[in-house]
Amino acid sequence: MNIFESFKMATQTLVANKLRSGLTMLGIIIGNASVIGMIGIGEGTQTLATDQFKNLGPNTLFILPGSPKAQNIRSGGVPPTLVLSDARAIARQVPSVAGVAPVLQNSSVVSYQNITTTSIIQGTTSEFPSVRNFAVDRGRFVTAQDVKEDKQVAMVGTDIAQRLFGNMNPLGKQIRINNLSFEVVGLMEAKGSSFGSNQDDAIFVPITTMSKRIIGRTSPFGLRVSLISVSAKDSASMDAAEFQITNLLRRRHKIVGEDDFTVRNQKDALTIVSTITGALTLLLAAIAGISLIVGGIGVMNIMLVSVTERTQEIGLRKAIGATQNDILTQFTIEAIILSVLGGIIGTLIGIGGIILVRNFSPLKTAAISPSAIILAVSVSGGIGLFFGVVPARQAAKLDPIEALRSV
Repeated sequence: MNIFESFKMATQTLVANKLRSGLTMLGIIIGNASVIGMIGIGEGTQTLATDQFKNLGPNTLFILPGSPKAQNIRSGGVPPTLVLSDARAIARQVPSVAGVAPVLQNSSVVSYQNITTTSIIQGTTSEFPSVRNFAVDRGRFVTAQDVKEDKQVAMVGTDIAQRLFGNMNPLGKQIRINNLSFEVVGLMEAKGSSFGSNQDDAIFVPITTMSKRIIGRTSPFGLRVSLISVSAKDSASMDAAEFQITNLLRRRHKIVGEDDFTVRNQKDALTIVSTITGALTLLLAAIAGISLIVGGIGVMNIMLVSVTERTQEIGLRKAIGATQNDILTQFTIEAIILSVLGGIIGTLIGIGGIILVRNFSPLKTAAISPSAIILAVSVSGGIGLFFGVVPARQAAKLDPIEALRSV
């Protein structure tokens, strides 16, 4: 008997027992769908975390006031240890830095005509868009002249613009921030959220205006800033920039003990997050892979039952000339068909699940991984072959006389 006839007989047998075949495939279907779905969600989570960091700006360092220990335990704020002159010194004296954008921020009441809301006000400089990867949709951003003259101009994010102006063009409108009038001169492009913070709900003003007219001076050493964003020249310069900035600020602040500032390296944080999400993806895939093993055991159990139920058939086939190899081939093909078909159905369900997650959940980056599909289908087929051999060998070794006598 050739392989084609064995395949035909195996297919006919499986079709004749639809319920048993369906139940046998169920474990493989669940296993494949789980593997593909879990790997897709895990990779999507990893991509989302990476995008969140990239959204902060390319090759960015963040310098925060307060020591690293204070950053971890603070509850009532940190001392105003960073000032605008620190940012300017970094821009002048650190060769590995491409741009510096100091920020002074606070939450304030904003109003336009009879509409009043609350927004984050960020005082900054003209370098902010390039350092933090922001773009202006219409109008312009803060200029050096605005900072020098303490101008009362504002750039608004898309969300705050929608709340205040609806569908009107915000450019040229006068808004009030803490009862001070500001002219809207720019509308920012949509940026989205980053680590739970809505970057489109911010209003940008010159940092000097923010300090002198909205918050007021709170540091005896100069114009206080909430943080300093720094972009390195390239990713290879990140470590050098961090080292040089730390040394410069220690000299400027005359520090002999613990630093009164914290430098956070986006590259290091991204590496840590990527490692964690990668391990999470691997864990999810391993847990889902257990379902495939359980499904394979189910294939073996059902095939063993099938051998017992089909003892007469096996005896008759051997009595009329079927060899052990013929019987072994047919039962092995049945197991492989069940596993591969279950793998294909499970793959389709897994892909459908990822599409649903991508369309109806915040995890828009859930990915359909071709490697996961190939892995799942290959493993399910291999499981069918592996777990199908035992019952196939048992069927092939049946003595035809004993098989016919047991009827």
